[in-house]
Amino acid sequence: MDKKTLVDHLNSDLAGEFQAVLMYTVYAAQVKGPYRPQLVQFMQTEITDELLHARFLADKIVALGGVPTSTPRPVPQTADARTMLENILKAEEQAIADYGARADQAREIGEVGLAVQLENMVLDETSHYEETRKMLAEWPG
Repeated sequence: MDKKTLVDHLNSDLAGEFQAVLMYTVYAAQVKGPYRPQLVQFMQTEITDELLHARFLADKIVALGGVPTSTPRPVPQTADARTMLENILKAEEQAIADYGARADQAREIGEVGLAVQLENMVLDETSHYEETRKMLAEWPG
């Protein structure tokens, strides 16, 4: 692992955070049904955390000599609230796996501070994942 490869992986993570911001924003606007107020509140609250992650990643990419991406991963389109939550769950699960791997890679090249911050981001994403999983656990239908 070298810094350039780490930067490439961090850019992939940044694209994932941009996807999350867009996903939560679009889904909050589109969600319908009896749980709309709660889902809108949940989704809008998550946007702030994802933006903080994106800002951190962009700053770290530049500090490591790279250029931050401005292209998000695609947002799966759906009008179904359950499918929205399932898409969110998948994205959060991927973020947990990616940040865990990235923390190991950062430690490997001596970027201990970055590794610690990425581990903290694993905690954030795990919280998002668990909340989403709880919502889906008793979902009707």
